[in-house]
Amino acid sequence: MSSASQPIPVFIGYDPRERAATNVLIDSLYQQSSVPLAITPLVTPQLEAQGLYRRERDPKQSTAFSFTRFLVPHLMGYQGWALFMDCDMLCRADIKGLWDQRDDSFGAMCVQHEHVPGETVKFLGEVQSAYPKKNWSSLMLLNCNRCTKLTVDYVNSATGLELHRFHWLEGDHEIGAITGGWNHLVDVQVPPDPQEDSPMLHWTLGGPWFREQRTMGGPLAAEWFSARDDAMKLWD
Repeated sequence: MSSASQPIPVFIGYDPRERAATNVLIDSLYQQSSVPLAITPLVTPQLEAQGLYRRERDPKQSTAFSFTRFLVPHLMGYQGWALFMDCDMLCRADIKGLWDQRDDSFGAMCVQHEHVPGETVKFLGEVQSAYPKKNWSSLMLLNCNRCTKLTVDYVNSATGLELHRFHWLEGDHEIGAITGGWNHLVDVQVPPDPQEDSPMLHWTLGGPWFREQRTMGGPLAAEWFSARDDAMKLWD
C-alpha cells in the first residue's frame, strides 16, 4: 500500500473534445482534497509517441480513453495503488475518502453499477454499448502489483470486453466494491437525495460542456457551470 506521505496518483481519461470537463474535474479534485495529488491526464498521442498505445480506433469506442486507462498499472511500474477516473466527472468531496477504501485483498475496486442502457446513442452520436459491468471501469482503484496481466501488448491486443469486464484478474472475487456514492451516473440513476449526497458525479451520457447538453442533470449541470466559473475566477 502506498505510503501516506506520497501524493495520491490520479490518472484521468482524456478526450480532446472534453478538455473543459478534464480541467474542471482536476480543479474540483485538488480544491476538495486534504492531501497532495499527482494528477496525470492520459493523452493518447503522448502514449502513442512512447510506443505504449497502438490500437486502431474501434467503432464501439466512444472516447479516446476507452482503452488507455488499462495502461495505468504499467505506468505505475506495477507498484502500489493508483486511481483512474473518466474525465466527465465532478468531485464534490475529499478524494481521500475514496482512496482510504483500498483493500489489498483485491486486484481492483470500483463502484459496481447495474447499468443497462436504454439508449443506443451517447454524446455526439457515439454508440452506446451494453455489456455486463457497464461503467465499472470508469472509476477504478487499481492494486497495480496485482494487475500484471495488463502488459502493453495485452492492452493493445485484448478485446474491449476482455478489458472492461476485468478478464485480466483471476476472477470476480478479485474485484472489490467502492461504496459511498463515488460514481453517481447523472440522468441514469435516481438523482441523489439530498442533492449533495453523491461525492462524485459522472455525466456518462455527455455533460454540460457540450453545447447540446448544457442542461444535462438539471441542477447538477448548473453546479458544473458554477465549478467551471470558480476555476476560471479572476482576482484583482
